[in-house]
Amino acid sequence: QVALLIGAQPDDIVFTSGGSESDNQAIIGTALANAGKGKHIITSRIEHPAVIKTCRYLEDRLGFSVTYVAVDGTGLVNPRDVQGAITDKTTLITIMHANNETGTIEPVAEIGEIARKHKIAFHTDAAQSCGKIEVDVNKLKVDLLTMAGHKLYAPKGIGALFIRKG
Repeated sequence: QVALLIGAQPDDIVFTSGGSESDNQAIIGTALANAGKGKHIITSRIEHPAVIKTCRYLEDRLGFSVTYVAVDGTGLVNPRDVQGAITDKTTLITIMHANNETGTIEPVAEIGEIARKHKIAFHTDAAQSCGKIEVDVNKLKVDLLTMAGHKLYAPKGIGALFIRKG
């Protein structure tokens, strides 16, 4: 059912203890798996604390560099700013799908296209959008996607992480 909700295959889903753990697994797992290629991550300034704190952990403890792109007055990330932040050391982009405070839906598919063009892994935290608007991992062009069960009327302590094969 979880895979069906986001257009994935059942074996692409890993269950976790919540959205924060899914964010942690996606970001730290991808960063460490690709550290030999580079230690640069791109995210936005308005991410959920689970993303921001994980990026700061990688900066402070493991020597990663993180670019925190700004947003406009409506909370929207400009894909050109993401494109401009890419270096030859960038191995992960993580941008939320929908912001719980502003209601802004980020241009995830456009950013996903940029990530694919540069062969950079792309994660989105879709905890706020799954079950409320269409979330399709193929249309969004994401490699990793976070879900939080309690946002979908499941008990607290349940999350899921989509991980694209490869």
